Amino acid sequence: MHPLKEFVIPFVGLKLGNHTFEFDVDHKFFSCFEESELSKSQIKVVAELEKSERMLIFYFTLSGTVEVLCDRCAGAFDLEISGEEKLIVRFGAEADDEDADVMILEQDETKVDLSGVIYDYINLLVPFRRVHPETEEGESGCDPEMLARLEAMKPAAPVDPRWDKLKDLNTDS
Repeated sequence: MHPLKEFVIPFVGLKLGNHTFEFDVDHKFFSCFEESELSKSQIKVVAELEKSERMLIFYFTLSGTVEVLCDRCAGAFDLEISGEEKLIVRFGAEADDEDADVMILEQDETKVDLSGVIYDYINLLVPFRRVHPETEEGESGCDPEMLARLEAMKPAAPVDPRWDKLKDLNTDS
């Protein structure tokens, strides 16, 4: 079975009203996307479908963890993510690229593939800057050896002599 097959919803046989779909997103899901920098994950996605005669409305709830690399020490860690999204699926001939929250399907379409949408939602939940969370003691969760190496490689900040002359102007002394 193809890993993304479960993310295809055949909506034609569904009655009007509300329906719930649950998905588990793991490494098999991300392996289907070549450009993905995410691989290991344990994410639960709940999609609530509100089906009407003219459109489908999906309400997504996403929660779980993804493994990312720390931008400070380059160590891997599990980042908790959670969020909610809404997707409107309309039927028509023209695709409207203006609204990212609206998907247009052909009139004769019988199913909707949610894999790309879920992939995008997960990637949007991952912050741009990824750093180990602090420990319970308030210390950095980064690799202490790597932090020490980075500190040792840090160049000494040159002192601008103009600041020393300004300190002489201090009238308090």
